[in-house]
Amino acid sequence: MIAAHTTSTDYLISPAIPPALIEGKANMATPLKLGVLASGSGSNFEVIAQAIQNQQLNAQIPVLIYNNPEAKAAARAEKYGIPSILLNHRDCKSREELDTKIVKTFQEYDVEWVVMAGWMRIVTKVLLDAFADRVINIHPSLLPSFPGIRAVEQALAAKVKITGCTVHIARLEVDSGPILMQAAVPVLPDDTAETLHARIQVQEHKIMLGAIALIAESNQKYCD
Repeated sequence: MIAAHTTSTDYLISPAIPPALIEGKANMATPLKLGVLASGSGSNFEVIAQAIQNQQLNAQIPVLIYNNPEAKAAARAEKYGIPSILLNHRDCKSREELDTKIVKTFQEYDVEWVVMAGWMRIVTKVLLDAFADRVINIHPSLLPSFPGIRAVEQALAAKVKITGCTVHIARLEVDSGPILMQAAVPVLPDDTAETLHARIQVQEHKIMLGAIALIAESNQKYCD
């Protein structure tokens, strides 16, 4: 377990972030191909793209899929020269139809792992079977506490002293599945949903990179 450096309060991350991310370098063997799903601003997506560009993460993003025509994630993808494809869920008759289109697109781009980086859609068996145990999600709480929507507000309502964020393998049950990495974030006495969420998001960016680095490291050992 390591403490990430902050200006005031220590934030605990478990398991430890791979040294390559701390040292600013990555093993440049065969990169892990990530298909990213985003619905909104795409801040987690950009953190991943930036780390890849800086050679801190042994991965590449062949394609970004977004479901909201107004999502800023598409502009972020263009900035990094990453193809982005709009698959508007409103044009689909069911969740399964959307996921079928997602799977087809990711397979066309030879995606190996799927990253839900602020993907605001419930995924189905169609996607989870196509990428069995290779779909990861990030959630703004220390799962299994406060699953589902408005997790930050749930934590404040429960008056907990510590909350945080979790990267986990996705399962059919929302916000369940094996946990890959978590960061603990103290709840301050004067916190609002906005201030707490902002501090949690800083840690989300760290553990998203950390979890992908662990996956890439494991994938390389398996290939070797």
